[in-house]
Amino acid sequence: MTDIIWGSTKKPVSSNQLAEFFKSNPQYGGHLFIGYPIIGTPNGPHPIDAIWLSREHGLLLFNLIEGRSTLGYEEAQDDSFNTLEAKLRNHKSLMKGRKLQIPPNVVTFAPATTMKVDTLEQEHPICNSVNLHAFIDELPIFDNAAIFESVLAVIQSISTIRKGKRKRETTKPTSRGAILKTLEDSIANLDNLQGSAVIETVQGVQRIRGLAGSGKTIVLALKAAYLHAQHPEWKIAVTFNTRSLKAQFKRLINTFVIEHTNEEPDWDNLQIINAWGGPGGAQRTGMYYTFCQTHGVEFLDYQTAKARYGRNKDFEGACDKALKDALQVKPLYDVILIDEAQDFSPSFLRLCYEFLTKDKRLVYAYDELQSLSEKSLPSPEEIFGTTPGGQPRVKFDEPSPGKPKQDIILEKCYRNSRPILTTAHALGFGIYRKADPKTGTGLIQMFDQSHLWSDVGYEVKAGHLEDGHDVSLARTEFSSPAFLEDHSDVSDLVQFKAFNSEHDQAAWLAAEIESNIKNDELNHDDIIVINPDPLTTRNAVGPARKILFEKGINSHLAGVDTSQDVFFESEDDSVVFTGIYRAKGNEAGMVYIINAHDCYYSFGSLARMRNMLFTAITRSKAWVRVLGVGPQMVELMEEFEAVKQHNFELSFRYPTDEERKNLNIVNRDMSSEEKGKIIKTQESVAILLKEIEQGKVFLDDLPKEQLDRLRTLLNKEGRQ
Repeated sequence: MTDIIWGSTKKPVSSNQLAEFFKSNPQYGGHLFIGYPIIGTPNGPHPIDAIWLSREHGLLLFNLIEGRSTLGYEEAQDDSFNTLEAKLRNHKSLMKGRKLQIPPNVVTFAPATTMKVDTLEQEHPICNSVNLHAFIDELPIFDNAAIFESVLAVIQSISTIRKGKRKRETTKPTSRGAILKTLEDSIANLDNLQGSAVIETVQGVQRIRGLAGSGKTIVLALKAAYLHAQHPEWKIAVTFNTRSLKAQFKRLINTFVIEHTNEEPDWDNLQIINAWGGPGGAQRTGMYYTFCQTHGVEFLDYQTAKARYGRNKDFEGACDKALKDALQVKPLYDVILIDEAQDFSPSFLRLCYEFLTKDKRLVYAYDELQSLSEKSLPSPEEIFGTTPGGQPRVKFDEPSPGKPKQDIILEKCYRNSRPILTTAHALGFGIYRKADPKTGTGLIQMFDQSHLWSDVGYEVKAGHLEDGHDVSLARTEFSSPAFLEDHSDVSDLVQFKAFNSEHDQAAWLAAEIESNIKNDELNHDDIIVINPDPLTTRNAVGPARKILFEKGINSHLAGVDTSQDVFFESEDDSVVFTGIYRAKGNEAGMVYIINAHDCYYSFGSLARMRNMLFTAITRSKAWVRVLGVGPQMVELMEEFEAVKQHNFELSFRYPTDEERKNLNIVNRDMSSEEKGKIIKTQESVAILLKEIEQGKVFLDDLPKEQLDRLRTLLNKEGRQ
């Protein structure tokens, strides 16, 4: 059966007829792209009406006729054929000598024409729905699987990403560098869901969900480039939370736009901007700052917003205030694409929504699991509110044939292997943590909606995925491809190591990095060193960086030794050290996490610290080393050993709704002020108990009303 991906088309009737033909003829397999690709030529972008790529029949280009008139169809057919052939000939992998290994076939599809239509014998073949199957059946049989994958990569523009990467030089076929090269070559093309997410755009809000490593950033970059090529007059903005993503987005979008249009992007109409921003020119501007400037409302910088609304409520409060203060919203953008939406409150998404022109084309992508301390983002009905009549402003309809999908879930993870991903989830949720006396379970947090586990690629191996039931979850073969882990022994993919001192940790780390570069054929930018706690990172990474310097190995601290928008040093050979926030959105073959003991337990911020560990582990494309010092690291290693003993499956009792609420209360992220109050209260209670036990204070000395309230509260807690 043919997978149909809908791009934007100015020929809706003939496009629907073509799609209907392939749906009615399931014997034809492959990929049908409608309104895609757009090909850059010396005369500007040339949109292709439709392309069908089949393993049996090769490449078939469709020129579509919308009405009855076929006047000039021969010239239009020639133009499309020549444009596509020229694009394919630019790729050496598709050539054999002077010949294309996959010569495109071409046909004009005119479903409404009344003229006599002919098939293959004609120089300019033209078909309708009645005889198209005869034309396809007469096509020569194509049998070259390798070329099929290569031409799909060219059509999707994915081949241009690989061209842009630094060439990897390896001499040992089994070195880590050689393994990484094989892995990068294996992730050659977008899968069907990624292709849909790139090309299919709705008039309204579109949501893209997926795990870390499912390709959300590349999908958004391709989507922005595709829309810019189709509508260069539109004002399009791409925004995000992690500043180090800016350079990555700019590189990807620039590459893709040139592929589509043969020209550089118009950066006035295609803007890559931070979420918050501030004064200081184009490099500093952001979505919130632009909204404030456009509407003449007060702009709050981070420190001001933090003082006014408190930590973790700063940006939410600032966006809420801006929306309330803007008396009449002035739309500025035609499309806004938001990456890392899990890091934003609904108020920022609403601000972006209000900032859009009438079609409200908002695309937001997020990871259900990367913000574990928070509940999942609310539904679109909750985020965007209701009309004065009480109807939801945004509602996702069920998918229907011939219409772009509003809600796309990217199930497959192309970055983390099954052992690495399940380890990250087990530690992030506390699946195998020792039971906490306060909650009666080791769990730290859990999804309110159990089906989310299935949505992101887990299957039930045993038990029931329901509240109050035991369940065992495992990654599916589809969602975690085997090639991501088959390259190395499982004991090499992920390792935990405890040290007696920070000096021992730093010495071991530096020696391993030296070996990675000198013996394993890894490049400097194949390595990331992450310290989970951003407040301690500058000092924490110092000892290891000093040892590396003495060994003649350069390193840099992202955002400190470099611009805040730079993560990897592309010009120099330098190993990146980073805190967790700058690491988000980036990846490397070898990831080292230092001081992981900080993530074992933290009063008032346990969920947040476990989230940091989860995010750090999922930066790895191949290998991860989790390092720490002291007894808490030993405890963390015991959790990892339990993951291994369960064959990298997640086995636990799914908490009930009431138990999940209790987890949220006990493990909530507290401010310093809240922590201080609780510690002071605990000390006061301890002193009171001691005084009563020693007979220095009698219960009769305490006010009866307070004693009665205390008894009531304790009895209530005891019954729960």
